[in-house]
Amino acid sequence: MTMRGSEIRTRFIDYFAGRGHAVMPSSALVPADDPTLLFTNAGMVQFKDVFTGRQQRGYTRACTAQKCMRAGGKHNDLENVGPSGRHLTFFEMLGNFSFGDYFKREAIAYAWELLTRDLGLPADRLWASVYEKDDEAEELWRAHLPKERIVRLGEKDNFWAMGDTGPCGPCSEIHFDRGEKYGPAGAPGGEGDRYLEVWNLVFMQYDRATDGSMRPLPSPSIDTGAGLERLAMVLQDSPTLFETDLFAPIVAQAATVTKDRISQRVIADHARATAFLIADGVFPEKTGRSYVLRRIMRRAIRHGAAAKPFFRESCLAVVDAYRDVYPELEAARGTIAEMVRMEEERFRETLERGLRLIAEWRERKERIMPGEVLFKLYDTYGFPTDLVEVIGREQGFAVDQAGFDAQMAAQRERSEWAGVRVADAPAIDVSRIDDPSRCTFVGYDRLQEEAALVYVAGAGDAIDFIASATPFYAESGGQVADTGTASGDGFSLEVRDVQRTPEGLLVHRARLADGRTPKTGDRLILKVDAARRAEIVRNHSGTHLLHHALRTVLGTHVMQKGSLVEPGRLRFDFSHFRPVGDDDLRAIQGLVAERVLDDAETEVGETSFEEARRLGAMAFFGDKYGERVRVVRIGRDSLELCGGTHVRRAGEIGLLKVTAEGGIAQGVRRIEAVTGTGVLGWAERAERELRGSAEALRSGPYEVAARIEKLQAELREREREIEALRKKLAAPTADLLGAARDVGGVKVLCTRVDVADPKALRDIGDRLRDRLGSGVLVLAGAEDGKLALLAMVSKDLTGRVDAGKLMREIAAIVGARGGGKADLAQAGGGDPARLEEAFRRVYDLVG
Repeated sequence: MTMRGSEIRTRFIDYFAGRGHAVMPSSALVPADDPTLLFTNAGMVQFKDVFTGRQQRGYTRACTAQKCMRAGGKHNDLENVGPSGRHLTFFEMLGNFSFGDYFKREAIAYAWELLTRDLGLPADRLWASVYEKDDEAEELWRAHLPKERIVRLGEKDNFWAMGDTGPCGPCSEIHFDRGEKYGPAGAPGGEGDRYLEVWNLVFMQYDRATDGSMRPLPSPSIDTGAGLERLAMVLQDSPTLFETDLFAPIVAQAATVTKDRISQRVIADHARATAFLIADGVFPEKTGRSYVLRRIMRRAIRHGAAAKPFFRESCLAVVDAYRDVYPELEAARGTIAEMVRMEEERFRETLERGLRLIAEWRERKERIMPGEVLFKLYDTYGFPTDLVEVIGREQGFAVDQAGFDAQMAAQRERSEWAGVRVADAPAIDVSRIDDPSRCTFVGYDRLQEEAALVYVAGAGDAIDFIASATPFYAESGGQVADTGTASGDGFSLEVRDVQRTPEGLLVHRARLADGRTPKTGDRLILKVDAARRAEIVRNHSGTHLLHHALRTVLGTHVMQKGSLVEPGRLRFDFSHFRPVGDDDLRAIQGLVAERVLDDAETEVGETSFEEARRLGAMAFFGDKYGERVRVVRIGRDSLELCGGTHVRRAGEIGLLKVTAEGGIAQGVRRIEAVTGTGVLGWAERAERELRGSAEALRSGPYEVAARIEKLQAELREREREIEALRKKLAAPTADLLGAARDVGGVKVLCTRVDVADPKALRDIGDRLRDRLGSGVLVLAGAEDGKLALLAMVSKDLTGRVDAGKLMREIAAIVGARGGGKADLAQAGGGDPARLEEAFRRVYDLVG
């Protein structure tokens, strides 16, 4: 009965392909166009719109081997991995799907034949569970199983729903009896290890309304899921998932790090999750999916007993084991290696800080570690509570588990996955449109189109409309929407935006520029702003050439992480681990310029997704692709899947100039650039700034840098001279103190110093006051005709002598302006020749 995991996967796909199922590739672990999900957690995710009727495909039955993650949000098995031998974060789900084609009878018959004939499972060890009210399913199973091996279970176990509302229906699970060595005889439905669920057949036959009522779906469908790892476990008679050949090389690598079996499981599972998530564009960070990945990585690293970093090698073992089935792993090998290295180094530093925190807390001599301290260790420093408990037993302290649990509950509320905020899509009543399929986009070939209005809503400055055909591109894939006009008999509209609804309809957002409000059935002429579109396509095609140049110069680890294409500029986010140096930027711009000057014709075609991948086409991160894809080749080398608008020839881009480069997240860089006339505008602005700087510096335009460098050197020298002078003048001397007089029992010092800088004068005053002790101090500094005055009175004399009043008297004598408080006053300006008269006045006033 032993069968390798790769053979199980192949036999499953071949079986359903031979029965008319379209073989679809696995979608990414980050669900495309589905902000409600943290990760792709089931095979049906990529078909969600087909099940709900929002999308039509060229087939009615399909099968997949789907990458899945259950490590956050509603489905979270993270903490079970390790102690349990049958829980995983990352796994492969084999599935077959029917979209209104076959139903229960065929789904059950297919599953039975595949399991017993093609995979060779013993029929006498198979069980089925059905929904307690599903008589039909039980009757169909009676053709394959005796009644005693068919179990009826409740809604919790055997009724599936996509959400609180929408498609739902009963399901039937297939279980394998692993034998008495895994537990006592009984029946499926418990938590033991003996009866293992290997396949779930979902019969979607109802649509649940908000009031809880259910009506039959017009086209009942099938959604099934069989865990590849679980099938391998029963077919290879492995005690846990981790003894199967799917894990063997990864566990072997983990065994070089630790001899603990639970830790080996954690490292192996988390290495798979890490490698696949990074390959699909998720990097460790502080929020959302990225935070889940960071937790997975750090949990694995904690379980390694190695003194040196090891997790990079664990993840590369995953790449080696799966690269033939999932080539995206090999393509991202460099990214995976570097990202894991950086994160492990950072986390090891964090662990050291955590140990120091424990040591600091221990200095308080407390016997119980408070819940908030324990939670800080766990959440901030990645310490598991069991590790702290081990340290506590060694060092003689306990932990406040209840307080920790309260902190954890609050954290779960803060971090609960609530989906990604997306732009508001127009809410359209599709039932008002006679034939939604007539609403077509023709903007690849022309910028003007005559069409009919098939939907109109709103008035004045807020009109939404749909036309039977449109040249306006809807915002998508980072490219902003077209703008322009739409006019008909008696009305004119200004089109400001175009958005795509979940049903795929193109909704124009417009304002009434002139005339009446249009109505359904009106004919109109739609015109795209041609100049604006031209700027957008230059920038969009520029991102394609830039993407290729980045991968050529920096390495194939570069992956697109986001983009913005608008008339005035382009923005491109990509995976890279350090700033892009000036030499590399010049090489990147030079490579783009070469392709532009080649002026090759842009080639656009449509093919299957698999063929596009075979040709080496790059797929943009986060985009959703069907079985047929649009492939765009610009220049000799740039080949990408893209639904956007582009130049007809590379030469139309004109030139691409990078205007900014910087980091926006760990391992993610951002480049901003301009193309075409935008480069001319950038050059003109740069030239104006350069000439203005040259004039201000009294140099030639190409001498600005040398002139600034020279001025900076002179400034540094002046600063050194000033600092030396301040220190010299600020050092009080016996000569100055010797000039102090006793006036009515009060020491009074009036003197001149060779500095007029107020700050330097204050420094001198502070030092002289400290040496003088109780008394009155008046300093006058004159330099280059400038006069500065300072009066200070010690605190014990401020009731007798007021520095502010004193300064007003002497300032009036020399013609200065200033003032102050009882203990400190300053003034500036005036005639230095009258200082002696002012000093005499000080002595008189104090006396």
